[in-house]
Amino acid sequence: MYKDLEQALLDLEKAGMLKRVYQEVDPFLEMAEMARQAFENHGPALLFEHVKGSPFRAVCNIFGTQERLDFLFRKTLAGTQTAVLFKSNPVEFFKHSRPKALCQAALTGLHSLPHKSGSIRNFRECNLSDLPQIVCWPHDGGAFLTLPQVATRPAEDASVMTTNLGMYRVQISGNDYASNECGLHYQIKRDIARHHQKAIEEGRPLKVSIFVGGPPAHTVAAVMPMPENLSELLFAGMLGGRRFRYFIYNGYLVSSDADFCILGEVQPDLKPEGPFGDHIGYYSDKHLFPYLKVEKVLCKKNAIYPFTVVGRPPQEDTLFGNFIHQVTKPMVPASIPGLAALHAVDEAGVHPLCLALAHERFLPYIKPEEREPLELLKTANAILGFNQASLTKYLLIAAAEDFADREGSPSPTAIVRDVEGFFKHVLERVDFSRDLHFETCTSIDTLDYAGGRLNHGSKLTIAAAGPVRRNLRHNPQDIQALCETLSPVGITGAASPMPGVIMLQGPAYDATSRNVLFNQITEALGRWPFRENYPWITLVDSATDAFPSGAAQNTLRDFLWFTFTRSDPAKDVFGYNERTCEKHWKCDAPIIIDARIKPHHQKALTLPDDIRNRARQILIEENILPEDR
Repeated sequence: MYKDLEQALLDLEKAGMLKRVYQEVDPFLEMAEMARQAFENHGPALLFEHVKGSPFRAVCNIFGTQERLDFLFRKTLAGTQTAVLFKSNPVEFFKHSRPKALCQAALTGLHSLPHKSGSIRNFRECNLSDLPQIVCWPHDGGAFLTLPQVATRPAEDASVMTTNLGMYRVQISGNDYASNECGLHYQIKRDIARHHQKAIEEGRPLKVSIFVGGPPAHTVAAVMPMPENLSELLFAGMLGGRRFRYFIYNGYLVSSDADFCILGEVQPDLKPEGPFGDHIGYYSDKHLFPYLKVEKVLCKKNAIYPFTVVGRPPQEDTLFGNFIHQVTKPMVPASIPGLAALHAVDEAGVHPLCLALAHERFLPYIKPEEREPLELLKTANAILGFNQASLTKYLLIAAAEDFADREGSPSPTAIVRDVEGFFKHVLERVDFSRDLHFETCTSIDTLDYAGGRLNHGSKLTIAAAGPVRRNLRHNPQDIQALCETLSPVGITGAASPMPGVIMLQGPAYDATSRNVLFNQITEALGRWPFRENYPWITLVDSATDAFPSGAAQNTLRDFLWFTFTRSDPAKDVFGYNERTCEKHWKCDAPIIIDARIKPHHQKALTLPDDIRNRARQILIEENILPEDR
């Protein structure tokens, strides 16, 4: 299909899905905000012809709509899905597939094998400082590559089939980096760590190749959750409909089709990397991370620099997540016996909240009204040990059997992606004295600061199986009555984003008075007649967390973001009549999550109005946004 990035962009332009920006644009905040506004308004991909301080063009929002993703991979997506189905479940594939599908899978396989082709003569050299120095948020530590394809192998002479291709952010300026150094921020549970560990054990530097640009399939491949020891280069070939082309230069793997290639060695010490405005909507702080001493920066003639912007979801990376699910949905259930469907909730920051549907079959002879979570807990442990799902902080898991008689027979995927419906199902059935399972002093996502230490925090599994235990209410008068009851202790507002759930606005966090506050709240709940009908309460800040007016969906979005990005289960989950029995924490309804901002939390991402207005004005002048929007 596409031989390079420019060919794909011309195809988008021909289809009316890309617009050129001819004005000179500033890579400091301005370009990133233009990208955000284009995405928010379902606008086109943007090709910047003149980037201040750089000789290169830049492009953003390539993957910003499902329509564009479908268009870019219209000739290869079906074949890739067929190949993934074959890989994940060969028995089902052969049982239901027609001869045409078998041929399609075989043809896709032929396109997946990397092909040695090209040489360094196809590139010229440049410097890191020549690249567009795009800074996305005001407190970022410098310019970052946001769509890098970071390639490593376990050894210089290792087969190309052992290559790991991942997307780890790369800081190319700022902090203490010299002009030929760049930061390499890879988080826990990333495959690059295996190659780095092997290099350390063998006493040699790890050679790293960073590709930017190239066919769009290469960028998507870098974010695919491929099984360990299965190279993402295979997927790049499948989705691109064209074998990944490469050559070896001085021990480095080089993509023949990339627009830019940065070649360097990981140094033995660490340097500060960050801060960086990240995809859960906050800054990740400055920390010591590996860095590269760059040997060469290569670029193609007329190279184009692609970038994206992350921030509070949804952003363009939300579409990445949806597309990954679209391609790989047969793989995860096949990898975890008993699992029917899994959904990492983007609005909650992805890893902070995961919804799972699984089977409860340990005791098939019991009556449905006697069902309780047993096999669900086995499956939950498997999820928390599986690939990137192991970074989940809150896991809500429900029995598929309890959905069997639902009208319309929704698919498992549809069930877990209906966030409000799934919460309602779980909250109707959960037994708070039995079905809450904490994992304390464990590892969490590198970007999640709720635990107070980098990579450290806790997890909570909430399992639900069996009959309905309570009826949920969603009545404004109920909420108003509770709010009035709690006003003497500093509760200034309340909202209900969905049945059975309440958000309370309370005083700013104060560690010294927190226990007193929660004792007062639980005492008031004991006098409230609807305590059992609202089994989930989230406490947020009155000063900073204003409830949106208007659409209920906005309130639900805020509930998900506030609750799951700003709480650490072991520290911040309270409950009515909470107690411990045989080392098991239990309570009665409701549970109360303290999702107020704590001193150890990072700043939420904000942008000056003048940058926002300037970006909008350019988009209007370039006829990309209408004036009245």
